[in-house]
Amino acid sequence: MKVDIRTYFHDDTSTFTHLLIDTATSYAAVIDPVLGFDQKSGHTDTEFLDEILGDIQRLQLTLLYIMETHAHADHLTGAMYLREKTSAEIVIGSAITEVQSIFKRVFNEGEALATDGSQFDRLLRSGDTLVLGESEIGIIATPGHTPACVSYTVNDSDVFVGDTLFPPDVGTARCDFPGGDAGTLFDSTRTLLALRDDVVLHLCHDYPPEPRDIISCVTVKQQRAENIHVHDGISRESFIEMRNQRDSGLEMPRLILPSLQVNIRAGAFPEAEANGVSYLKIPLNAL
Repeated sequence: MKVDIRTYFHDDTSTFTHLLIDTATSYAAVIDPVLGFDQKSGHTDTEFLDEILGDIQRLQLTLLYIMETHAHADHLTGAMYLREKTSAEIVIGSAITEVQSIFKRVFNEGEALATDGSQFDRLLRSGDTLVLGESEIGIIATPGHTPACVSYTVNDSDVFVGDTLFPPDVGTARCDFPGGDAGTLFDSTRTLLALRDDVVLHLCHDYPPEPRDIISCVTVKQQRAENIHVHDGISRESFIEMRNQRDSGLEMPRLILPSLQVNIRAGAFPEAEANGVSYLKIPLNAL
């Protein structure tokens, strides 16, 4: 059960997209794909996704899954574009329905938005598994950043953790989005850090302090020893106090409003209006 993991970094949003390959069968999955978006012009682009698709074609891979760790607030997902190109299934944690319900109210979507997760092909619960050739992908619910966050464990050796954990010198994800909770995030980090020391945690973001290079993965052992927010010895109470105080001073992510309108739809744009154009809403004084 050998896998190859190729990682791509989207500079504009500081996001890692991972290509997971089962080497025995050439079946593959993409985790957290990014659609390019220029907020000033309202234009999207697929340059980043096309690089990954080019590698999939060059390596003669069959893409089975497009896997979202959560509904992201910092980039637009490219899941729908990849599904259109490959017919792969889009999968996400089952609690996406809760996130859809929250943001249906925020954006006053009315009946235009279903909140049953039907935009996705599979809704996954903790303990579920996916088969990728000879490899097995397990699902671990890791909420806290959002209610729908999940991590994907591959052959008990690699885990894709989404926004739950960052590199040790950056710490952990914020918890101040609707449905987020610092205590829940702490519990989720302890679940991940209870895995074997040599398990590799693959990250979704890095915001590196100067002058170090970006870090896309780190072992459980390193996180337990060095993570500035949740290293061994940090209590749940002190983490909650730190996280809540830190979050209260953070600005909202640059792309939170456009991204969530797309991401709760699995990467589809809102339904086009009579002129054939899709529009994104900007709620005033609502968040």
